[in-house]
Amino acid sequence: MTAELIADSRALADLCDALAGSDWLAVDTEFLRERTYRARLCLVQIANREVVACIDPLAIDQLDPLIRLLHATPIVKVLHAARQDLEVFHDLDRRVPTPVFDTQIAAAYLGHDDQIGYAALVQAVTGTVLAKTETRTDWSKRPLSAAQLEYAANDVRYLRAVYEALSAELEARGRLAWVQDDCARLTNVALYAADPEEAWRRLRGGADLPAVAQQVLRALAVWRERTAQERDRPRAWIVRDEVLFELARRLPGTPQALAAIPGLEEKAMQRHGASILAAIDAGRRAEPLAVWERQAPLDRAQSEQVRRLLGRMRELAAGHGLAPAVLATRRDMEKLVRGADPRSVFPGWRGELLAPLLAEWPALPAGTTTHSD
Repeated sequence: MTAELIADSRALADLCDALAGSDWLAVDTEFLRERTYRARLCLVQIANREVVACIDPLAIDQLDPLIRLLHATPIVKVLHAARQDLEVFHDLDRRVPTPVFDTQIAAAYLGHDDQIGYAALVQAVTGTVLAKTETRTDWSKRPLSAAQLEYAANDVRYLRAVYEALSAELEARGRLAWVQDDCARLTNVALYAADPEEAWRRLRGGADLPAVAQQVLRALAVWRERTAQERDRPRAWIVRDEVLFELARRLPGTPQALAAIPGLEEKAMQRHGASILAAIDAGRRAEPLAVWERQAPLDRAQSEQVRRLLGRMRELAAGHGLAPAVLATRRDMEKLVRGADPRSVFPGWRGELLAPLLAEWPALPAGTTTHSD
């Protein structure tokens, strides 16, 4: 089946009308974000049982029919490793398509690796080996060749068979509701909102700084996020992470002191110098409370217990035909040995499957959580 290229508004409206009665749609995107804050949507691949199409958003001014189709709640949107695609769709109108079925998540509930790639899953389920000829394509360039369109269309052409096989097996094993629950979490708009006030959470190592420096680093992270969004440029093009840390450590208060910061480019100085100094000043004037939480490292006995718990968990996961990460993670086990309530760490069906492990587990005293000075 040759993929249809949709490159004008009338064809898009006709396609979306034809797909509107589908129970599910296989969906994928091609995008670029190397030079921008937000991904630039370059191609949307979509298919049901009868149709495979590639939509060219660079040739169509209004994507409203597609957006309405993606938000039609009776239709399940099937994607593989959906997080980035959903972020791209969120940026179109600040909503996330729902409901979603992520075949990477689903595969892990059937014993595949929890990070299995699309091509590997297609081969495992259908026996088809997909070509990798267009992996470095610049999807923003036009015209797209027949080979490029075929490569892109294969991202949904075989996704159909993968979806039907996985969903049927999950239903037979009584696990479809588990997957649906995990996939529903992907449609939380807050995951894609990129609130500048929360930008500090992206930075690792803030707990190593004094409280005043932490407040400055948070203020700088907020400023950088807002600036990147306003200019639609990658964060690192505004100021790199390591430079933010240097600014927070050295606390420059003048243009001359700012110019001495290692790694701060002259162009950034000229364009953002006053704003950087203002952010530093705002952070210094904030109440000097720690921002980043510091957690005491596990002691030797706790580390050994985590190791044993993980080994037992992997045995249970294998016995149930699950990828281990679906059942529990190292972080889950660390919470457990620090004293967390097992019912909060492993709610619902996970707690039921892990019941033998939890029954064997000797409780340790709760660990301590402190804040840096």
